Amino acid sequence: MNIQNLEKKFQDRIDADEKIEPKDWMPDKYRKTLIRQVSQHAHSEIVGMLPEGNWITRAPTLRRKVALLAKIQDEAGHGLYLYSATETLGISRDEMTKQLLSGKAKYSSIFNYPTLSWADIGMIGWLVDGAAIINQVMLTRTSFGPYARAMVRICKEESFHQRQGYEILLTLCKGTAVQKQMAQESLNRWWWPALMMFGPRDAESPNTVQSVKWKIKRKTNDELRQQFIDNTVPQADILGLRIPDADLKWNEERGHYDFGAIDWEEFWNVVKGNGLCNKERLKARNDAWDNGAWVREAAMAYAEKQKSRSRMSEVG
Repeated sequence: MNIQNLEKKFQDRIDADEKIEPKDWMPDKYRKTLIRQVSQHAHSEIVGMLPEGNWITRAPTLRRKVALLAKIQDEAGHGLYLYSATETLGISRDEMTKQLLSGKAKYSSIFNYPTLSWADIGMIGWLVDGAAIINQVMLTRTSFGPYARAMVRICKEESFHQRQGYEILLTLCKGTAVQKQMAQESLNRWWWPALMMFGPRDAESPNTVQSVKWKIKRKTNDELRQQFIDNTVPQADILGLRIPDADLKWNEERGHYDFGAIDWEEFWNVVKGNGLCNKERLKARNDAWDNGAWVREAAMAYAEKQKSRSRMSEVG
């Protein structure tokens, strides 16, 4: 069967909403697109632990500390699910790690912003995990089977993370004037970076059209961004917080909120490695890799020892 017939058969399967599995034939570009997207998603989960880890020792109560530790542990698990899903496409975990540590691979731009107050931990849960859920619920129906199945569990846990973050903010907003102002100041800093999480405008996103055709994505960046805004504005009203956008208003004709211009220069600056915390995040991951070398070596030595014992018992 020639390549054109294989590609047509593949697209017919996609159009019929069949799941593509690792051993199925797939176009090279489909495989490469998935490797890029799923590995970046995995990197984002791992790097995303860093801004929250900054507050483990400074959480205001033992209850908050335990909850934050559990959340960070969940994020590590999400990264492992996603790395495993990516490996089924023919790339090794070591190669993905090298791409992250060298700066070649990207991760979500949102994690290159600092967490300056306890309210930022709530804001990450409400806005960052909220934005992630908008995108990830869609991915439970992505065309690649291992990715879709990984997202089912991840979405359940992310939903809890969002509620946890919102509860932190609700507590602050019901507290003192100073606590509520802390929440408002945090929203002022995180709102626009949260909107940038969905990626560039559709007109500037070279992969969107093909990804939608292959049903890797079910909605475009701009559609997801609009959905997030429509969902989030009423939640801000409940908190009594003001969205920092003078142009934000309900458009009755469209049935959606209109919103102001995003600073795309800032977005691309962060993507290119020039954000507030880009260098700090990469250094932290490289340090962790170097400092963990003895653990990897010990694990490999133990595995070899167990394998050797198993062979000896079979001979005996």
